[in-house]
Amino acid sequence: MSADARARTPVDQLMEVLDLDESQARTTEDIFTGCSQSMPTGRIYGGQVLGQSLLAAERTMPADRAVHSMHGYFLRPGDSSQGVTIAVDRIHDGRSFSTRRAQAYQNGVPIFSMIASFQDEAPGLEHAEPMPSDVPAPEDLSPDEELVDDTDPQALRMLAERPVETRHVETPIYLSADGKTIPHQAVWMRLRAPMPDDQRLHRAALAYLSDMTIQESILRAHGIHWATPGLKVASLDHAMWWHRPARVDEWMLYVQSSPNARGGRGLATGRIYTRDGVLAASVNQEIMIRVPDVR
Repeated sequence: MSADARARTPVDQLMEVLDLDESQARTTEDIFTGCSQSMPTGRIYGGQVLGQSLLAAERTMPADRAVHSMHGYFLRPGDSSQGVTIAVDRIHDGRSFSTRRAQAYQNGVPIFSMIASFQDEAPGLEHAEPMPSDVPAPEDLSPDEELVDDTDPQALRMLAERPVETRHVETPIYLSADGKTIPHQAVWMRLRAPMPDDQRLHRAALAYLSDMTIQESILRAHGIHWATPGLKVASLDHAMWWHRPARVDEWMLYVQSSPNARGGRGLATGRIYTRDGVLAASVNQEIMIRVPDVR
């Protein structure tokens, strides 16, 4: 690794991943390319293609029309040693709403497919589920990397090198589930360094971190931890709704629960709040989960 690469912080590297190039080739689609974040597993982190696909779609929109929802499917594992090509279809532009389809490709085949909807700011009815009031402040919790010893070097490396700092309200389940079977958890999150003020970047970064830890409410429901021998987990789909502006370089609380698991699949839901209790986004994700001793 070069000295320049060592000098870049994880947040610098995330900004490089979100800095897409637009192709000058004339096609029926808008074509963008981006680099991939290096991962110890060799597979692309799902939040990367979520953020990149959203930003590519946003690049085809006027600045005052913001994303309010997306629904995406993870089709194939991505290779984190290769870049990504994203094709955007301009499906519809109306007076208040627009719709875009974005597909991320590697080696000529799609690895992720998404449809997103965008809307002009408008007045209307408003309410929000309140943030839980009995959650400790992030300063009262230890960073996750301080709770993982060197018995699992890969987990320790992933925690230390990722651009997002996480602090679990419940004990993290990286190496042990402590015998508890609860289908819910809450995690404080923020980027490790400040980001530019551009709300498009913050929305994309919010999509990036929304794929982080949400699967754990499913694992917790069955007392399973990430280091369980033979455990296989893969994200199948991801839906997200942006409700209100938020900064991802400030503490946010990700409240997560799992209402169902069956047939080798588990469903997780999440609500993301700003530190002062504003509901910024809601998330649903279904995963494939396979545990060797479950028939």
